[in-house]
This record gives sequence, structure tokens and C-alpha cells, in this order.
Amino acid sequence: MRHVKIFLVGGAVRDQMLGRTVTERDWVVTGATPAQMTEQGFRPVGQDFPVFLHPDTAEEYALARTERKQGHGYHGFVFNTDPSVTIEQDLARRDLTINAMARSSDGNLVDPYGGRQDLKARWLRHVSPAFAEDPLRVLRVARFAARYHWLGFRVAPETLDLMTTLARSGELQHLTPERVWKEVSRALMEPSPSVFFATLEQCQALAEIMPELQALRGVPQPAAHHPEIDTLTHQYLVLDQCAKMQLSLTPRFAALVHDLGKAATPKSEWPQHIAHEKRSVDLARQVARRWRVPNDCRDLGVLVAEYHTHCHRALELKPATVWKVFRALDLNRKPERLEQFLDACEADARGRTGFEQRPYPQSAFLRGAARAASAVDVGALREQGHEGKALGEAIEKARIQQIREYSNTWQKENSH
Repeated sequence: MRHVKIFLVGGAVRDQMLGRTVTERDWVVTGATPAQMTEQGFRPVGQDFPVFLHPDTAEEYALARTERKQGHGYHGFVFNTDPSVTIEQDLARRDLTINAMARSSDGNLVDPYGGRQDLKARWLRHVSPAFAEDPLRVLRVARFAARYHWLGFRVAPETLDLMTTLARSGELQHLTPERVWKEVSRALMEPSPSVFFATLEQCQALAEIMPELQALRGVPQPAAHHPEIDTLTHQYLVLDQCAKMQLSLTPRFAALVHDLGKAATPKSEWPQHIAHEKRSVDLARQVARRWRVPNDCRDLGVLVAEYHTHCHRALELKPATVWKVFRALDLNRKPERLEQFLDACEADARGRTGFEQRPYPQSAFLRGAARAASAVDVGALREQGHEGKALGEAIEKARIQQIREYSNTWQKENSH
């Protein structure tokens, strides 16, 4: 293929220059046609524009392209992939300068928009006004802010202004639920997830993407339990605890939605939040429905919203109430859910100013109580003649008794 050039682009170039591990490599090809690519054994996979998989490495090779906005949302673009499109033109359509660099096959850096300089200065800066053509970029920039916050990166003021203009324009409402959830779920797994939501709040996009969370700003909590007072500040602290604890996505989503009901507390009751758990359940379901969240995330989110205060008070609960929580978690059929529930609740407890290192014995207590409840010999109860409804009642009674005995032992061993 004469005059054809291949460039390593985007995140791989950025992460190489940051000294970070490169997990994924993307390539751009200039001077080629789709027919030439297939002749060389590349397999076409792109729906909207020509993307090919390398016959040996299966890495993605895209033809250099320009794009023009036409209509709303992600699919409102017209693409040009003519062989005459240059690498500089291709890089111009990218979101941030640090993502708009390429490396040629001989190792030379192609950096027409100052990406290397912004990398050194730790700026997240948009490449051109075309940034505003894809509203998803507001979420992407916020996610990069969450990923690289620990390295000192921040959003450039002019980029934040552009993101604010986009948020006010109503364009974010045209994003599909799947694309929003993809960005949110990835952001939740970044090293500083709170920075994602704080950046959206800063550019007025949080009210568009997750109004339930934005509504927590300015809602006070009792200072004795929450020295940080503001509920949204607490929420951010909880998300960062999730990252410190290296939790999986399911408990992180649960942590995100666990306190949403506090925004609906009547002001006359502030700073108390009586029955906020039930209100949080409805709002957790609302968020999950809007983003089409996976069932495991949705279900745990609802359970943590309803029962997180039970978990915090576990050492004071009656055995029957402990069993009620286990039953709601479907302990017998989904034992892994207990760990996820405890993780989210512990992150909530630690996500308070001054409480970050406070022990959380509730987790160990509830783990032990679950083991005790699961140790009931169902076969022995059948042999005693219990069957049908009576068997179910006998099993429940025995499990509560096991929890009671375990609880008594725990209290004696930990009373000093």
C-alpha cells in the first residue's frame, strides 16, 4: 500500500508519555481505502465509519477521518474517510489535546494541538470549538478528571466554560441511557470518582445527568454524626472511600444512590432525616431505570438504600431484625451479596470527615451472624415432622435462635 501511513493514536500515546501502563492500542491509517485494507487481511467491524481489526493482533485500525455535525446526539455526524484526509485533520476532531497526539511508525510524535505541553502542565483542554458537537464529551472530560486527579490534572477554565455552555444548551438530554451509563460506570471505577461528579456539578451538568444527586447540595445532616454536614459532600467522601477500599462496580453504584432520599426530607425536619431510607429506595430505582443499569447494580442499590442504617446499628438490632435483613438480601441463594452490602455500608460509615479510619465491627458481626443462620440443619427439622409452611416457619425460628445465640456470645466476647 503505497503512501499509506500508520499511526499509534490517542490514549496509548498519552499513557506512554505519562509513564503509565498501556492497556489498549488504537491505530489510524492515512492514504488507504477500505478495499485496500480488506485486501491486506484486515477485518471490517465499524458501523458508522471504517474500522478494521488487524489479522494477527485484533487491534483496531481506523481510516483517518473528518466529521461534521448534523442533527442531535452521537449519531448526528457525517464522516469523510477519503484517503486524502491527513493525520492532523483526524486529530483535530478529538476531544482533549492530551488525546490528540499520534506517533508515526518511525517513532516521531505528531502533536499539532499542544498535547505534550498540556500533559506537562497537567491541563485537560479541548482541541477546538468542535468539542461542543458531541455532548458526551462533557462526561468524558469529567471522567478523565477523576482518572488523573491524583497526578494533579485539572480542567482548563476555557474548557469548563464550554462544558457549562453545553450543559445549559439541553444537548445532554439527547444522550442515550447506554452511553451515559457507560461513562458513569467507568467513572465510578476511577481512582477519584468524586471528582467526576464534582466536575459535572461545577459545569452545571450534574443537574442534567443526575438531578437526584445535585439535589443533595445544601441539605444538612447532624454535625455529631456528619462533621462534613452537607449531604453531597458526604456523598463524594463515600465514593472516594469506595475507591480506597477497591470495591467492585456493584457496591460503588449502591453507595452512589444510598442517601438520595435525604433531598426529599421536609426542611422543617432538618438536620434529621427520618425515613430517608424508603425515599432513597424510590430514587435509586428511578436512577437505575433511567440509565438502564444492570440488575445486580440496581438490586444492591435498592437494598443498601433501604437497609444501610440497619447495618450501622447491627450490634443493637433484635435477632429477628437481623434475619429480616438477611432475608431481604436473599442470603441463602445469593451469599456473595452480603459482602457487597457490607462493603457499601462500610464505605458509607467511613465517608465522613474524621471517621475515615474508624473501625467498623458491624461487618464482622453480620458475617458471623450469617454463618450462624446458615448453619441450621434443615434435614433435621424435616425429620422432626415439619413440612410445607410449618417447615418454613421452623427454619426461620431456628435461624433467628442461631443469630440470638451468636449475638449473645459476641456481646460477651466484645464487652470489654
